[in-house]
Amino acid sequence: MLYERKLYKSIKLFFQTRDIIVIHGARQTGKTTLLQIIQQDLPTDATFYFDLEDSRYKELCEGGIFSVIAYLKQKGIYKQQQKFYLLIDEIQYLSNPSSFLKFAHDHFPFIKLIVSGSSSFEIKSKFKDTLVGRTVNFELFPLDFEEFLWFKNKQYNIGEKSTNNLINHELKHLYKEYVIYGGYPKIVLTDKTEIKEKYLQQIIDTYIKGDIRDIARIRHIEKFNKLLQILANQSGQLINVVEIANTAKISRQTVEDYLFILQNTYIIKLIPPYSKNIRSELFKTPKVFFFDTGLMNMLGKKYLPHEISGILFETAVFSDLVKNIGLQNINYWRTMDKKEIDFIILKKQHTIPIEVKLNARNFNLTPIKFFSDKYKISNRYCVSLEGELPEKTFKVNQIFPWELYKSLI
Repeated sequence: MLYERKLYKSIKLFFQTRDIIVIHGARQTGKTTLLQIIQQDLPTDATFYFDLEDSRYKELCEGGIFSVIAYLKQKGIYKQQQKFYLLIDEIQYLSNPSSFLKFAHDHFPFIKLIVSGSSSFEIKSKFKDTLVGRTVNFELFPLDFEEFLWFKNKQYNIGEKSTNNLINHELKHLYKEYVIYGGYPKIVLTDKTEIKEKYLQQIIDTYIKGDIRDIARIRHIEKFNKLLQILANQSGQLINVVEIANTAKISRQTVEDYLFILQNTYIIKLIPPYSKNIRSELFKTPKVFFFDTGLMNMLGKKYLPHEISGILFETAVFSDLVKNIGLQNINYWRTMDKKEIDFIILKKQHTIPIEVKLNARNFNLTPIKFFSDKYKISNRYCVSLEGELPEKTFKVNQIFPWELYKSLI
């Protein structure tokens, strides 16, 4: 069974434009499945799919677009001057994908190109400026919680706040599962914990410690692995490059290089502090977050826990925010005297402070009240799974994590 992704609706809008559609994301996030769904929606007699992990198709495409067209004509599925959809999976395997795509786009206007790639780092290194103005780019992430429910065949209207205790109890149970195991589709569709752990370890071994090492030409793989473990145990914290360099026994510059690679291969994300002074914002310390909680657990703990911690909960909330409103709209806030708010959302000209607490009884009102008074904010949230807010005199919206991004859209 093929499960549709939210991203598909945005991609469909560009089926009839001249743009080359480029879908990129980490391995195992479902790019191949998404291409298969796209193929199902297109005319079967005017569509062809190449997977460049197949060396035969890679060799064919290395010969250029004329070789591809000759092949399609021999198969009797390409007709000149008629709309044709060419889907190419793992485009980064071509030695010069930019040249192939540019020539096809410029000289064969009836061919619509839809391609995927497994790493923004590798795609950016191979895609040249000659493609500027010819592509429209989409990022496919691991599942968010709503997609997780779709893949589990669970029907809930999470866009509306529920006062039904049974519904909320069921969603809490499912959300905890989502937080512990993460959002990689293959993991979500697997029932047994032992198999989930095995699949996650395969992603770590083949993609994180394999592909990334080769793509970035990392020589000291043991130190790179040590850095991964350190970061997995520091998700949600301010990132201290000097301290990490000392712990991992690598240079500061190497740490910064590795952080750049990990951000561009969908393993971690860094968020800057909120500040209305752009200059000060540029020089303040960012926070680091892992992008998938399942990978974070396996890299940091070496196993999948039975219960979720506060930082695991915060990381899951962060991940869902990025998938739904974009990294560029997310900051954190912290003062010199250590008043702190987990997330500051910049959306539709509104500034929205969000505090994340596994149990709302542990919520500290002072930082969010100070921030609201300072910046004249009237809309603020506490995201929690359990408990009730202790303070009623200052209005803070208490919501479940699955209600959050619906409230922000």
